[in-house]
Amino acid sequence: MSVLAYFLGVDIGSVSSNFVLLDRRGELVDKLYLRTQGNPVKAIQEGFGRISDSAGGGRVLGVGTTGSGRHLADVILGADVVKNEITAHGVAASHSFPQVRTIIEIGGQDSKLILMQDGIVVDFAMNTVCAAGTGSFLDQQAARLNIAIEDFGGRAVQARQPVRIAGRCGVFAESDMIHKQQMGYPVEEILMGLCEALVRNYLNNVGKGKKINSPIVFQGGVAANAGLKTAFQKVLQLPINIPEHYEVMGAIGAALLAREQKQYKNSPSLFRGADFVLGEDFSSRSYECSGCPNMCEVVCIRRGSTPLAYWGDRCKKWESTLSAS
Repeated sequence: MSVLAYFLGVDIGSVSSNFVLLDRRGELVDKLYLRTQGNPVKAIQEGFGRISDSAGGGRVLGVGTTGSGRHLADVILGADVVKNEITAHGVAASHSFPQVRTIIEIGGQDSKLILMQDGIVVDFAMNTVCAAGTGSFLDQQAARLNIAIEDFGGRAVQARQPVRIAGRCGVFAESDMIHKQQMGYPVEEILMGLCEALVRNYLNNVGKGKKINSPIVFQGGVAANAGLKTAFQKVLQLPINIPEHYEVMGAIGAALLAREQKQYKNSPSLFRGADFVLGEDFSSRSYECSGCPNMCEVVCIRRGSTPLAYWGDRCKKWESTLSAS
């Protein structure tokens, strides 16, 4: 009987932490979507433990990490590939839709536009400043209206005539929504108006100066919102494709990159093993280095009492102590 073997993809973001297992053919075996809850170290350990249990003790052939916490995940797990979100999302979208030209990716804290040609990223833009075009803003507004975020999109598409909401800024959008509520507009029309406002915000900021071509793929956790898909199709006058596993596409891309590397590089994986990842607690600590006038804020990641990595030291003084040991 052959031993089950997988490629592990991990996408650690500020809002969600996503894990996937792919088989040797690149097909999804399992996925896990977790809230990071401000503790990426705990999310990495918990996510790996849960998805490992579901794998039934299978062997990890390779590990890919992405997201804002990709380097932290690399330190804890031992990654064969560490890539930024643009690359990972581009690879995943091309795998599902080989002819994709435009990728719309909206997450909890930021949004991205990726332009593709022949499976290669040729341009991209990101918005990390304004919250009005992100999933966290939708969460806030759903909570304020006492609506489950899972029901937001379904109710929005029931609107007969969406109201115009000012979407240039999150603060203005919220105050405009409150004003429209006070005027007696139905909630569904306000929700759809907000979806259209977010689309305009996205296209005017992230998509400014970019030519959006079809086929278009919409991915990220916010792609679950049917109202936003409808709004994008209405404004762009183009069909929008949503992948089956839209919420974990970054992790899928990371796993596919790890699989691709192993196809060309016949060497053991750098994966540290389940005993290392789950056997002892990890912790992070920051302090100010007074070794020179730079006064760098240095962050140290430890496993028990053993330092694994340092960040923030411009002269690499602390980082060099790891290689020396």
